[in-house]
Amino acid sequence: MNSNVYQNPLETRYASSEMLYNFSPDKKFGSWRKLWIALAEIQKELGLDISQEQIDALKDNAENIDYEKAATYEKKFRHDVMAHVHTFGDLAPAAKAIIHLGATSAFVGDNTDLIQLRDGMQIVKQKLLNVMASLAKFAREYKDLPCLGFTHYQPAQLTTVGKRATLWLQSVLLDFEELEFRLSTLRFRGVKGTTGTAASFKELFNGDYAKVKALDQKLSERFAFSNVFGVTGQTYDRKIDAEIMALLSNIAQSAHKFSNDIRLLQNLKEIEEPFEKNQIGSSAMAYKRNPMRCERIAALAKFVLTVARGSDLVASTQWFERTLDDSANKRLTIPQAFLAVDSILGIWMNVLDGLVVYKKMIAKHIEEELPFMATEYMIMEGVKNGGDRQDLHEIIRKHSMEAAKQVKLNGEKNDLVERIVADENFPIDKEKMLTLLDPKNFIGFAPEQTEEFLANEIQPILDQYQDLLGMDFKLKV
Repeated sequence: MNSNVYQNPLETRYASSEMLYNFSPDKKFGSWRKLWIALAEIQKELGLDISQEQIDALKDNAENIDYEKAATYEKKFRHDVMAHVHTFGDLAPAAKAIIHLGATSAFVGDNTDLIQLRDGMQIVKQKLLNVMASLAKFAREYKDLPCLGFTHYQPAQLTTVGKRATLWLQSVLLDFEELEFRLSTLRFRGVKGTTGTAASFKELFNGDYAKVKALDQKLSERFAFSNVFGVTGQTYDRKIDAEIMALLSNIAQSAHKFSNDIRLLQNLKEIEEPFEKNQIGSSAMAYKRNPMRCERIAALAKFVLTVARGSDLVASTQWFERTLDDSANKRLTIPQAFLAVDSILGIWMNVLDGLVVYKKMIAKHIEEELPFMATEYMIMEGVKNGGDRQDLHEIIRKHSMEAAKQVKLNGEKNDLVERIVADENFPIDKEKMLTLLDPKNFIGFAPEQTEEFLANEIQPILDQYQDLLGMDFKLKV
């Protein structure tokens, strides 16, 4: 490591090797050369005067990329594509005249961008599926475990730990559906010429539009794109970038929401993220078990939410057939957003693999709040035994205020039930009352909703992509 030069933390601390490769120079410039070779082969197939010797020369040198020479050429030409055309041509002089024939810079630049976007989404897809599988497993395991629900972060009606997990999973499902849509509709730029009119290829093929269209289609199919833009300017529509960055932002939003909930639950000592044997929570407070993984998810998610805005600005401010004020922004924002989401999903998998549920703490919190939530049941039971609803409501109101006072001011146990049972003006059977206070009487249809959601909406997806499941993720630091 060169210690006096900035190192991108996404590379050194967070992202996976596969996502780092997807946006690496080898992937980028290797794709450029594959595009040039495919262009020449299909042009030859369609009748242009290109020899097999020339194509073989390109193929023989496809992986031999001299980055130092390319950098020297770029400094001279101030043009990255022409720098690599000359670098490639120096290795294959016999083919130098037909490299990039009829094409513009966006031929290699934009098509490669689309390849990287597609392949990056495929990496994200696998990790998103594994997050879904882990969330589904967790939801299924704890579908019957009652816990306090919260609205406004105040205790509310009970839910279950598993049902709450389905809310996280629902967000991920929406992200997955959007990801599938983006993959299925992604279009290749193909071969469109300098301003999208294919004028140079009209010249090359003597006005034969059918051959120009065939070149466009064949090249797109060569790179496994079933869809190709019917029209472009010099570049593909920059809304593609904005849409995919919005997808990445949506995934980051879902992850951040999950990380918020886990951190709040960890403070309540109900659920805790993994904590390793030698991990240090605080340099000063040795007892602390800080939720560093979820905090890292939140930090990276904020970064994605921020940089995603750049593609919106690029898409909205392009001029006519193209301007170059997109280039630097694309180089920075798109790879880094993918790297960050890749990191987020890996950490998310890691958290889910070791979540700890403290059932007794969950039960303790229910016990503290359930008497207040059971008051409607108490009134109904009292009415059944001959009481007047309004009178019973007033009795409960007074006892509730006093019980709350004892809890908040004196730290006492919530004794509301005992107060009501002991009140001779409240007609209720003590044993029946204790039976009513079983937390499972207050969770509604949470277990059934969880089972149905998993069976109907999640499991079919996991079954369809069974071969992509089973990943794990180890933190670099």
